[in-house]
Amino acid sequence: MAEPGMEPEPERGPEAVTAEAVLRELRLFELRCEGEEVPDKLVELCLSHGLGPVALANELLAFVTSKDLDLQLTPAGLDAFEHEVLARRGSRGRRGRDERRGLLHDIHSLQELLNEEQEDELLDAYTTPSKGSQKRSSSTPETPRPKRAPSSCSPFGLFSPGSFSPSVTPSQKYSSRGGRGEVVASLGSVPGLAWSGRGGCAVRTFGCPEQSLSKAYRFMFQKALDVREALAERVEELGEVLRRHHGLEGFSSAVLPAQEPVTVLGQISCDGNGKLNPKSVLLVGDREHSGGAQVPLDLSELPEYSLFPGQVVALQGTNSTGRRMVVTKLYEGVPLPFHTPTEPMAEQRMVLLACGPFTPSDSVAFEPLSDLLQVVARDRPDVCVLFGPFLDAKHEQVESCQLLSPFSDVFRLCLRTIVEGTRSAGSQLVLVPSLRDVCHDFVYPQPPFPFPDLPKEDRARVLLVPEPCTLDIDGVVLGLTSTDLLFHMGAEEISSSSGVSDRFTRILRHVLTQRSFYPLYPPSEELNVHLEALAAFAALPVTPDVLVTPSELRFFVKDVLGCVCINPGRLTKGQAGGTYGRLLLRRERRGDRAGDRAGDRAGDRAGDRAGDRAGDRAGDRAGDRAGDRAGDRAGDRAGDRAGDRAGDRAGDRAGDRAGDRAGDRAGDNPAESPGDSSGDIPGDAPRSSPCVAAEVVRI
Repeated sequence: MAEPGMEPEPERGPEAVTAEAVLRELRLFELRCEGEEVPDKLVELCLSHGLGPVALANELLAFVTSKDLDLQLTPAGLDAFEHEVLARRGSRGRRGRDERRGLLHDIHSLQELLNEEQEDELLDAYTTPSKGSQKRSSSTPETPRPKRAPSSCSPFGLFSPGSFSPSVTPSQKYSSRGGRGEVVASLGSVPGLAWSGRGGCAVRTFGCPEQSLSKAYRFMFQKALDVREALAERVEELGEVLRRHHGLEGFSSAVLPAQEPVTVLGQISCDGNGKLNPKSVLLVGDREHSGGAQVPLDLSELPEYSLFPGQVVALQGTNSTGRRMVVTKLYEGVPLPFHTPTEPMAEQRMVLLACGPFTPSDSVAFEPLSDLLQVVARDRPDVCVLFGPFLDAKHEQVESCQLLSPFSDVFRLCLRTIVEGTRSAGSQLVLVPSLRDVCHDFVYPQPPFPFPDLPKEDRARVLLVPEPCTLDIDGVVLGLTSTDLLFHMGAEEISSSSGVSDRFTRILRHVLTQRSFYPLYPPSEELNVHLEALAAFAALPVTPDVLVTPSELRFFVKDVLGCVCINPGRLTKGQAGGTYGRLLLRRERRGDRAGDRAGDRAGDRAGDRAGDRAGDRAGDRAGDRAGDRAGDRAGDRAGDRAGDRAGDRAGDRAGDRAGDRAGDRAGDNPAESPGDSSGDIPGDAPRSSPCVAAEVVRI
């Protein structure tokens, strides 16, 4: 007899669970199947949820009748039935067992039961007790379950998701995927290209240790004044960069009436809670000149623009009434310089990039992760960078709490499997957390994973980094973030007649010129952002050689302002397989010593302070001729006489904007003001990127 408060288990038929038996029971209630995959799905539901054909038919009839649905069963209808009926039925059964037994089986109690060979009792523990304590019928499933060998039953031996979930059926869609190993996006090529490494190299976080987030911190204690101070300091810092780069004399108030054009500094905002549009753009003025006052912007006179909330800009325009500013010119931001290593790269390096989820959406079988570890063992990359989520908070079985072990146990086992799976290849392993990791701090910036169980022999090989972070691989700088900033910023950015029609390129330019891994403000509702930590740990220290930004959006590899930007995609896309990325890094010694990162060799020797004069001596004459043809002769002469400030202004007026954006690819050294000699621009001449090739590959 069932215990009080417990639901009696539906009676199971004595026959085996087969497609024919299930269809026979359905025909009694005039339920029909649409599609060849429906019978297989019905058998899977029986085996996954411990139901016989009769019980499944009864549940389906009740579901169809209560929802007033068609008697034709479809795959979508069965998915809804499983989510609304069977998943809730299983969770109610588990709650009843909790009350009776005190706690649910965890990974360790499962191990003990397996070691004692109490398999029948273990299977019964996953279902509500049957009448008379009858044993599970030996005919369900069709083939008897073999006894497990003691060596294979250890949860820490081989990652078997069956220890954690009642539904362990591998995803059929993932298993039947095509195009494995297909290259779907690439940039650069090398003669005799070989995508393989030697298994290991020097990897560390870039910059001083105190500039990197190394441990957890207290969040949800922000004060309004501290938030305001962090935002004001960011505007002031980027405003000074804009003033020096564009040779601006100073900024005016954004709200005082002015009949003549004035230049103002501030942050783009929206006049309401909706999405930004050309009619709702506000400028929140800087603290020093405007006192943080807001003024609406009229963009009708601006020939082209690309704006998003939180963007720090300098604008030129008229504000005759003090209530609305008509913008006539937008000053673009300036990226940071590239890092110049003191030592050249010893040899070519290969980097593998992969972003979770590492399971299909309809199963917790970590098949994609297993396939990726096989790729690591085959190619032996020098560095393997894995981005979370490792246990996805958005997974169906995680959201509905269907896992039978604590999230932390599954997560630790997943990490341990990754560490052991890459040990034979000898690759340096870098683990980047995600805000979608169910058992990690939900705050941005995010501290590194705590991993006290990391074996001693792997501690020198495994690097646990925060989100976001900047890596140094033998002098090559990689910017890493697992947050989907492309999706977040793409939903908010507006543009008009931009010379760069590709939205991805525009967003990546904003990331580099705003000098932040996440310049959007207010942030997406999906993020819990700590603004003080954002200013301290999410700012770009330099322009990275490679920027890795995994996203739900389509994969790509692009060269933006000399930085190779790659979206490797996710390892799984729903129930199907996804993609991963790989890089080849190599730097020429002569190029490093001559200053390929900063641009012109002669310009670097002179410190770029002499401007175009040193550039002409070093072979920049061809670029000057191109500038002269564009009407820049007077600008160049004025720039040479006056330290290049007038040259910049004249060059801009003569249509040199495109040259500035491309880093003066035509060869004309932009005449920087003396204040910019420290290097606000990553490179004046075309630079030789250390990322000689990059690809996105299907798993």
